[in-house]
Amino acid sequence: MENLEERIEQANTLEALEKVRIELFGKKGALAAEFAKLKDVPGPEKKAFAEGLNKNKAKLQAVYDERYELLKKEEIERLLKAEAIDVSLYNNLNEKGALHPVMATMDKIIDYFVALNFSIEDGPKVEDDFHNFEALNLPKNHPARDMQDTFFFKDGAVLRTHTSPVQIRTMLAQKPPIRMIAPGAVFRKDYDITHTPMFHQIEGLVVGEVGEVSFANLKSVMSDFLHYMFGDVEIRFRPSFFPFTEPSAEVDISCIFCEGEGCRVCSHTGWLEVLGCGIVDENVFKAVNYKNVSGYAFGLGIERFAMLLHKIPDLRMLFEGDTRLLEQFR
Repeated sequence: MENLEERIEQANTLEALEKVRIELFGKKGALAAEFAKLKDVPGPEKKAFAEGLNKNKAKLQAVYDERYELLKKEEIERLLKAEAIDVSLYNNLNEKGALHPVMATMDKIIDYFVALNFSIEDGPKVEDDFHNFEALNLPKNHPARDMQDTFFFKDGAVLRTHTSPVQIRTMLAQKPPIRMIAPGAVFRKDYDITHTPMFHQIEGLVVGEVGEVSFANLKSVMSDFLHYMFGDVEIRFRPSFFPFTEPSAEVDISCIFCEGEGCRVCSHTGWLEVLGCGIVDENVFKAVNYKNVSGYAFGLGIERFAMLLHKIPDLRMLFEGDTRLLEQFR
């Protein structure tokens, strides 16, 4: 047995020790061969022989365990030394990161409205039917609900389809005047080159006394905002329909790709739709118990703006984490 102990202690790596372990403790190892002799030992001597084998096995196991712990500690120290990083060492290859283009676009939009004294409001992403639909003049069975491709929960709650519920919560919690924007993630069951199930919106609301807020105010702010975002572009307002505003308008800019000449991106119209807006419907004010007020609201998709600003052809590229795209924004 002394020879066996010596073989364990001579192993100088974990790999070498593992080979010794198999040779000693394996099914066909030295100890197994010793125990196999037990059947040939005369009856009166079997007990003493077995006790001797078990005692020697326990002694060898203790020697093995001690050697294993020592070699394991040495291996860890070797790896730590080999993989050590000198954090004080200057590296010319270090490159700083950058904001994701969607977040950078959101920040740029927020900066504009904060400069106009708009507050930033937030709300829950899981909404109830009242805040997401009914208070926004979308009663049950209203056909416009079909436009929103909603994710429903079994209890009737929904993943918010726009950030307009934040406007309702703000009006219920505050009294006019109100100047606010609500940036955040929204959710709809849609997925193609211009839609994803989760995307980001910024919606805005201005409420004041009757006569203080008008469509002329809305048009002025939206026009200045779009020039801030896209430079010297032409802007047009087209009549449209939204349940929560009346009158309502879609806002277009001259195509930034072809400068209004007509191309595949703008479907050869020379125009790109960028946001929706309008004067707040009286039914919305009734839902929040506002009287003798007027207001306007607007909303836009942040990914849409990011795609236009950076000329990204497929919305899904913004969420795929492809470093070939993202590293361009460092």
